[in-house]
Amino acid sequence: MESLEWKNKGKLFTVYDKNIFVIDEGKSNETLVILHGYPTSSYDYYKVLPELSKHFRVIIHDHLGFGFSDKPIEYSYSLIEQADVALQLWKQLGLTKVTLLAHDYGTSIATEILARHNKQQIDLQINNLIISNGSMHIELSKLRIIQKLLRNKVTGKWVAKLTNYPIYKKNIRNVYFDKSKITNNELQEMWFQLEHNNGRKVIHFLSNYINERYTFWHRWIGALKETKIPTKIVWAKNDPVAVDIIADVLAIEIPNNDLFWIDNCGHFPMLEKPNEWVQLVLNKKTTY
Repeated sequence: MESLEWKNKGKLFTVYDKNIFVIDEGKSNETLVILHGYPTSSYDYYKVLPELSKHFRVIIHDHLGFGFSDKPIEYSYSLIEQADVALQLWKQLGLTKVTLLAHDYGTSIATEILARHNKQQIDLQINNLIISNGSMHIELSKLRIIQKLLRNKVTGKWVAKLTNYPIYKKNIRNVYFDKSKITNNELQEMWFQLEHNNGRKVIHFLSNYINERYTFWHRWIGALKETKIPTKIVWAKNDPVAVDIIADVLAIEIPNNDLFWIDNCGHFPMLEKPNEWVQLVLNKKTTY
């Protein structure tokens, strides 16, 4: 699917004076909200959206700084604020009960929302939680060299300026298990969305999420340990970044969970093995 075709499926909502791109599909009474990863966008779900939307009303937005949403220069891009935006968007859409699904960067936004949910600070019922390949246990993750450079306050802006399509393409391919599963066309569409609206000027700001995972470790991992929400962990076994031990640890820490593995699959299971991933997400043979 081309980026502009994906863009035409969604619409812009104004949240806290910023434009947020939102996909909203499906007629079900059950709502699935999705928090996407870094450095991509809601486009990660273009292969699985048709099947998901048969079972849920599916809402995916591009976080600020990503995809077709606004990319302001003078903005913190804190995961705390990304959680604020998500919650306000869902409130504007009239959502009161949801299943929350998060991948990669989105898992930390989800745990911030979870921390507030545990303390009854938000007016939102989360019926189920689904997490997929996110480095919440940042101390266990295997960061790529470019991630380390981008998160650094000194090198970040220079690396961002030098980042080009060949570098991006190489880094995305390298987190796939089967590199033939990502086409040049898909990579070009991802790059188009990253560059959209001067996106390269903010990518080093976005990378600060790695530092926040250390800063808020106790708050966010604590939220997972305290939650009473039934949780499904759907994990690609061969992710070189959010490695399998992270899923093993989460399965020990989260009180009421089911862990499902996808073998021979890298960091983007919804793109690399969409059929297997979506069936595990939809599988009802759990403690739900």
